Amino acid sequence: MSGRGVWLRARARLRRFPAALAACGDQAAAYGRCVAAAAAGPAELRRDACLEEFQALRECFARAVRPCPS
Repeated sequence: MSGRGVWLRARARLRRFPAALAACGDQAAAYGRCVAAAAAGPAELRRDACLEEFQALRECFARAVRPCPS
């Protein structure tokens, strides 16, 4: 069994990433601000500190890459 199909699918997903990121700019910015704020200061970055923002970004990406119904 060849791994070629895996790489072709991975490349196809990566080609769609810029459009998905552009469609989800607000959510990406909110997640980035949260991570930056959580990492700033003397305390360590905690797991799930920005879970709400991450989930919003993940849902937006899922909507952005979903095939359009025809």
